[in-house]
Amino acid sequence: MAKTYNVIEKFVSIDGEGPSAGELATFIRFAGCDLRCTWCDTKYSWDGSNRSEKMTAEEIYQYIEESGAYNVTLTGGEPLIQKDINELIGHFIEDGLTTIRIETHGGVDISPFKDAFDMLVAPYDLQFIVDFKLPSSGMMDEMCLDNLDAIGTHDTFKFVMASAQDLDVAIGIIRKHKLVGRCNVYFSPVVDRIDPVTIVERMVDEKINGVKLQLQLHKYIWPKDMRGV
Repeated sequence: MAKTYNVIEKFVSIDGEGPSAGELATFIRFAGCDLRCTWCDTKYSWDGSNRSEKMTAEEIYQYIEESGAYNVTLTGGEPLIQKDINELIGHFIEDGLTTIRIETHGGVDISPFKDAFDMLVAPYDLQFIVDFKLPSSGMMDEMCLDNLDAIGTHDTFKFVMASAQDLDVAIGIIRKHKLVGRCNVYFSPVVDRIDPVTIVERMVDEKINGVKLQLQLHKYIWPKDMRGV
């Protein structure tokens, strides 16, 4: 029997954030998450309010191929806790997908996943977009600090913030671990929790270069709680 993956939703839209913000992308959102952030905006992926769809690797790939969008984003929930996720990623690479982005909550060590594919000789770009949960999330103690060393030049660290304290902590981590120049670094404000002006003013005051402020485009184009966008 073919292995299946629990997919809570799949859709084609623009990437709302990250290095490919504004570009067309195919999203595969997996069910299930082992963190419970206070400001989570995808609770439907893990709270049991929606039924997931079981899909084989071949079915997922077929959907991606038919979508016509070259960028592929695996998200959740948490994609890296899905059973046999490495096999799915390998299937994508073998079938010729060239740009695969994995959005992860930051509590899973990305090193084994990077090591599994670094030795492959193929024209593909596997990128990790790693959240760092700050104090207001309630999940900071769950962060895998090894990811601060495992990150690569094509990867991204995203600091999701909802308070001035979050911003303080993020700046300290970025400086301590010298993230600028080692990967993409983003400040991502939680909608309705912190004014982006506060972040910009702090960036100006402290001359924080090499870090980008990002606003989630999809929440400005569509209602902020709209799904499938």
